[in-house]
Amino acid sequence: MPVSETARRTACLALLAAWATGGLQTARAEDAETCYKDRFGRIVKRQLPGSVEVPCPAASPGAAPGPESPPPSSSTASGSTLRERAAPATQSPVPRPGITDYVDAVPVPDRWRIVDGLGYAQNLYDPYNRNVLKADKPIVGDWFFNLGLFSDSSYQWRNVASPVGIASIARAGELDVFGSGRQTAFSQTVGAEFTFFEGDTVFKPPDWQFRFSPVFNFNRTDVSELGQINVNPDAGETRSDHFAGIQAAFVEKHLRDVSERYDFDSVRVGIQPFSTDFRGFLFQDNQLGARLFGTRDDNRYQYNLAVFRRIEKDTNSGLNDLGQPLRNDYVVVANLYRQDLPVSGFTSQVTAVYNRNREAGEMHYDSDGFLVRPAPLGVEISRDYDVVYLGYNGDGHFGPYNLTASFYYAGGHETPGTFVLGRVDISAFFGALELSRDFDWIRTRLSLLYASGDRNPFDRRATGFDAILENPQFAGGDTSYWISQAVPLVGGGGVTISGPNGVLNDLRSSKDEGQSNFDNPGTILAGIGADLDLLPQLRLAMNLNDLSFVDPAVIDVARSQGGVPKHIGEDASVSLIYRPLMTQNIVLRASYARLISSRGYDALFPKTDPYYALLNAVFAY
Repeated sequence: MPVSETARRTACLALLAAWATGGLQTARAEDAETCYKDRFGRIVKRQLPGSVEVPCPAASPGAAPGPESPPPSSSTASGSTLRERAAPATQSPVPRPGITDYVDAVPVPDRWRIVDGLGYAQNLYDPYNRNVLKADKPIVGDWFFNLGLFSDSSYQWRNVASPVGIASIARAGELDVFGSGRQTAFSQTVGAEFTFFEGDTVFKPPDWQFRFSPVFNFNRTDVSELGQINVNPDAGETRSDHFAGIQAAFVEKHLRDVSERYDFDSVRVGIQPFSTDFRGFLFQDNQLGARLFGTRDDNRYQYNLAVFRRIEKDTNSGLNDLGQPLRNDYVVVANLYRQDLPVSGFTSQVTAVYNRNREAGEMHYDSDGFLVRPAPLGVEISRDYDVVYLGYNGDGHFGPYNLTASFYYAGGHETPGTFVLGRVDISAFFGALELSRDFDWIRTRLSLLYASGDRNPFDRRATGFDAILENPQFAGGDTSYWISQAVPLVGGGGVTISGPNGVLNDLRSSKDEGQSNFDNPGTILAGIGADLDLLPQLRLAMNLNDLSFVDPAVIDVARSQGGVPKHIGEDASVSLIYRPLMTQNIVLRASYARLISSRGYDALFPKTDPYYALLNAVFAY
């Protein structure tokens, strides 16, 4: 009987299946005969790097039956039989790990040193890579140390108005009111900042912070007339001086966190830096005080509550002089910052500052022998005054336009006044704006400033605005002739129209050591400027400022000279700034400024040629 086609196909498939099953079982048997011993002594079937081939261990006597064994069965109470899953064919060749099979854990002191185990080296000379001196990892526990070093060298050539008298004539034939104003000045300042703090400061302030900053200064000045650098003409025309001061020495304590996003309250006590606004118009200094500060609403609000008692300054370096008694001059500050107000990207601040001065009856001479309290102006009597400054400050951008704004009103009283005895009421105001816009590698800006002046120095109302201690970064800053230089000796000497590092025409004897003066001619400034980033390392900055008095009546009285015009002139300056590393670690600067005098300046200082050139090098670590 012939075999059907279907039967033949079925027989062929059965043979193929039997052959395949036998081959697979043979392969499994061959695999079971080869195992590997890894570097930890474990027997595995998979070959690993560094493992050695060894015979596979034999099955233990209690091994489970193979697949040929019938599976065990059990009967339930109802008599039905349940087939259980079969056990594995053989026991696993991998033994159970023992306690000796685990490698000992490598101890890591803290998470900042994990990279040490990866072989990354540190360089103590490099502040931008891993460096224990720059607080990249703790030195003990959670305590970090940060070291800051800096050097600031400057050399100036300048020509300033220099009144002379009979006792201060250096050369025969100079009996004029003004002598040669050519001067040179060199200043070298070096300092260090030691900061020791506890806590992770990535998202929150330090739990504790201690900071100490000593600074040393050497300066040398050469002038062309006697009596310019020392009240004693025998001191000559050259002065070399040096001084060491403490510019920071405080302790800071983190009091508490007030939200899960690390809004906080902290307190700081000691000599500390502080500025009442973004550009240093009212009060910017390192003074002795206590400050409570913190944030709210995910850092959208920041606040400061502070009180300072002013330290006497060294005359020629401007550093804190702790060898003298503290001044009876107090500054109390309360301010509040709000980010993204009124628009996103703009920060607004409201502030109230109270200046309480109780130095009436005092006489203070600077280290060069000049009288600075009281100022040699008017009645020449030291004053007591209470002044409250209410202000608004803003900084940020509105779309493509950058804006900085500052407005202050000053109200209070002083006894006596600068030109009259008895109580004088103070009412003055100040406003400044700087608007700028970036066009690729060029930033153009417009600067406007107005500080009210006093129209009648003999009434009982002082309306000239004056700051506590200004240090304006505005309209060219110390590149500008009028801001950087002292325009000196109004009314016989000892008083400047505008002091060094100041924009206000406040007729003070000294910005650092003198008292505020609210009987002054006021200031009007309108300027334009541009910053050109020629290279990533090189910037060219240009400024042109027009300067005027608000009312020169006080100048007329101080100089006994009527009819002084308001217009001072144009202050033109240019500076070249080179940062070879594209950071602030090395900054080289050369600048030149000239005052193109107008009728107001010429009436006060005829036949002068005011200019100022500067070379400056700053190195920081």
